[in-house]
Amino acid sequence: MSETIFLGVAWPYANGPIHVGQLAGCYLPADIFARFHRLKGNQVLMVSGSDQHGTPITVKAETEGVSPAEVVARYHALFLETWQKIGISFDLFTTTGTENHREVVHRIFRKLLDQGDLYLRTENGIYDPIARRFLPDRYVEGTCPYCHYPRARGDQCENCGRQLEPTQLIEMRSVLSKGTPEIRPTEHFFFRLSKYNAPLLEWVRQQEHWRPNVRNFTLRYLEEGLIDRAITRDIEWGVPVPVPGFEQKRIYVWFEAVIGYLSASVEWAARQGDPERWRQWWSEGAKSYYFIGKDNIPFHTMIWPAMLMAYGGLVLPYDVPANEFMNLERRKISTSQNWAVWVLDVLERYDPDQLRYYVASVLPETTDSDFSWYDFWRRNNDELVATYGNLVHRVLTFTVRHWSGAVPEPGPLTTADEALFRRVEEAFAAVDAAITAVRLRDGLREAMALAQEVNRYLDEQAPWTTVRDDRVAAGRALFVALQAINALKVLLAPYLPFSSARLHRMLGFTAPFEAEGFRPARVPAGQLLGEPVPLFRKLDEAIVAAEQARLGAAHAG
Repeated sequence: MSETIFLGVAWPYANGPIHVGQLAGCYLPADIFARFHRLKGNQVLMVSGSDQHGTPITVKAETEGVSPAEVVARYHALFLETWQKIGISFDLFTTTGTENHREVVHRIFRKLLDQGDLYLRTENGIYDPIARRFLPDRYVEGTCPYCHYPRARGDQCENCGRQLEPTQLIEMRSVLSKGTPEIRPTEHFFFRLSKYNAPLLEWVRQQEHWRPNVRNFTLRYLEEGLIDRAITRDIEWGVPVPVPGFEQKRIYVWFEAVIGYLSASVEWAARQGDPERWRQWWSEGAKSYYFIGKDNIPFHTMIWPAMLMAYGGLVLPYDVPANEFMNLERRKISTSQNWAVWVLDVLERYDPDQLRYYVASVLPETTDSDFSWYDFWRRNNDELVATYGNLVHRVLTFTVRHWSGAVPEPGPLTTADEALFRRVEEAFAAVDAAITAVRLRDGLREAMALAQEVNRYLDEQAPWTTVRDDRVAAGRALFVALQAINALKVLLAPYLPFSSARLHRMLGFTAPFEAEGFRPARVPAGQLLGEPVPLFRKLDEAIVAAEQARLGAAHAG
C-alpha cells in the first residue's frame, strides 16, 4: 500500500545564489528522499520557494540601491536554473510573494486572532535615529549574551544557535548606520507560544525516531520554557497585517515563511485543476518531512508545530531530519568573503552527478562535514569512475563486441551467480531501510558496496578470458553482471538521476525509467543494448589546485 509523503524544504532567502553548503544542508537530501519514494510508488509532494520577505533581501536591496522586488526576481530565476541543472525535482518551487501565500497567511492569522492565540502588546522596539526608522531584528548586531559571539544578530546567534531579542545583545549597533540605536515603544501582535509549551513537550518526547541532535536540542528549549513572540514588525516589505491601523507594519517573516509549506501545497493543487487536493498531504495518515539546516530547527520543531496545533486539523511534522553544517576546505563557508562553491558555477565545469555524488557522500547528517576539492577529485576517480563507471562500461562494451549488442542467454546459474543475486536483494533491503530512515550516506555506501561486489564477481568469472574457450560460461557471467548493473541503476537513481537515466537507455529500455519501480527488475535475454558511452569523466589532479585557487577570488553575486 502506497504512503503519502509530504516534503517541505527550507525556503532560501532570495538574496544570493545557492552554494554547496545549502545543497548539502537540505536540497540534495530532500531530492534523494523524494526520488526514492516516487520510485517506490508513494504519493509525494515536495515544495519550497524563494523567501522574499526576509530582512537579508532588504539589506541586499539597500546595499545595491534597487528595490527588494528586483533582488527577488533576479535570485528566484537563479534558483530555478540551479534546480533544473542539478536535478532538484520540486513539484512546486514558488515564492512568498504570491497572492495565494498572502491569503493563506491571512487565513491563519485571523483564526489565531479570533481564538485568542494572538494578542496586542507594547514592547520596546529598536529605533535608529540616524536612519529615522525602527529596525527589524536582523538590522541589529551585537555580542551574544550567552556565548559572547561578537556578530550575533538581533533574532538569533549563528554561533550558539540561541534565539534572541535585540535588546538582549551587548553593545547593540545598527546595520544601517553603524550607530547605537535607541529603545522606543511600539505596538505589535504576539503569538501565545507559551500556551503550547506543554503539548509540544509531550509531543516531542514521543518522537524517538528523530535524530538525537534535533530531538535533544528541541527538548532543551521546551524544558526551559517558550516565551510569547512578536509576529509583526515595523517595516514596509512583507505580508500586510490584516487589521485596520497596522498599515505601516508587516507580518514577521518567521511567522509567515513557515506557512509557505501550506500555501505552496494549496498553490500546487490549484495548478493541477483540483483545488482541494492539497488536503491529501495535510490530513491524518500523511507523513510530513521537513528538510532544513540545523539553524532552522526551532522554527520547524516548535514554532511551526505550535502554529499547526493552534490552527487545528493539519498534521504535525513526522520528521525534521535537520543536517549539520558543511564547511569548505576546513573553514566555515562565508558568502561575504566568497569562501564558497557556487552550484551554478561549478556545473559549468563538472557534470551534475559528479557533484551530487560527492556531496551525498559527505552529507553532514550527524556532525559537521567538509567539502574538499582533493576529496572531490579522489572520490570521483576512485569510486564513481573506477568502481561504478568502469564496471558498467567494460560489461556493456564487451557484450556489444562479442554478442552483437544483445543480452546473452544465461543457461543454468551457478552457486556464485545465485550468491550475487542474493547480494542484490540484500542491497535493496539495506538501501531501502537507510533512505527510509533518512540515513542517506549509508544508503549510498550500501549501493557502492554492491558495485564492489559485482567487480569481485567479474574478476572471479573473468568472461573476457573464458569467452575464448567457454562462451556459454562467459555469456552467463555477463547476463548476471548486467542484471546487477540494472539493479545498481535503480539503487543509485535517487542519488545519480542523470547517469541512471542514461544507463537505462544503454541497457536497451525504452519505457520510462520510473516504471520499473524500486526493485531489482531483470534485463531480458536477447534485449538489444544501446551504444555504450562512459557514464562519468575521470578528472585530472590539476583541478584540485585550480579550484582551490578560485576560492575567495571573486564574488559570485
